[in-house]
Amino acid sequence: MPIALEARGLVKAFGDKHAVDGVDLTIPKGTFYGIAGPNGAGKSTTLRMLSGLLRPDAGTATIDGVPVWPNPLEAKSRVGFVPDNPVLFDRLTAAEMLEYAGMLRKMDPDVVALRSAELLRVLDLADEAEKLIADFSLGMIKRIGLAVALLHSPRVLILDEPFGALDPVNTQVMEDMLQLYRRGGGTVVFASHVMDVVQRLCDRVVVIGGGRVLAEGTVAEVSGGRNLQDAFVELVGGRDLEEGELAWLSSSSG
Repeated sequence: MPIALEARGLVKAFGDKHAVDGVDLTIPKGTFYGIAGPNGAGKSTTLRMLSGLLRPDAGTATIDGVPVWPNPLEAKSRVGFVPDNPVLFDRLTAAEMLEYAGMLRKMDPDVVALRSAELLRVLDLADEAEKLIADFSLGMIKRIGLAVALLHSPRVLILDEPFGALDPVNTQVMEDMLQLYRRGGGTVVFASHVMDVVQRLCDRVVVIGGGRVLAEGTVAEVSGGRNLQDAFVELVGGRDLEEGELAWLSSSSG
């Protein structure tokens, strides 16, 4: 299958700690691809290198056939990225943020206005369009972050923990939007440590632990016929309570 995103030997260290230590990925176009791992596994660092926001110490990455490094500008035109905690201009309104994003992308103002109105309506933010982002909840910030990422209709959408802080209704809306985007030929790559979300949505998944790839394949291949969470815990190393620990929790006495 044609490749949407590829990484070879990605490495990133912060001091003595290797956050990412030789990650290889091949992500086919039109797939819903999950990057799973525990907190601190290197997921976010990997996504930031793939999207052109963080320069790797070693290795290569390409998006839609375009090398991300050493010049990430062309690659960035083909990708939309939503971090775990989107950093937006909080003294702008939601409508102004989208208008500004369109200006940065050198988009036609009429196209920006049309797409912005539709995105805000679908994401249930139309009534908040003139509200300052500084007054948004985290869930609202995630939604406007997604709108900014989709505005220029990128070929690859990269999301870091996209469903955190969303209520069930808006989670369903976001999932429906992402499936529509994929049916239109887009590729969705998202990181999560919530295995039921990965199992429900993804075609393929990679499990990362300690900055390295522990397993990769279809969800069925990685889970091996088990619940994906059970396979995930086995891969990354689970922890069990020792017998007798916290025994006082089961006691009704004071």
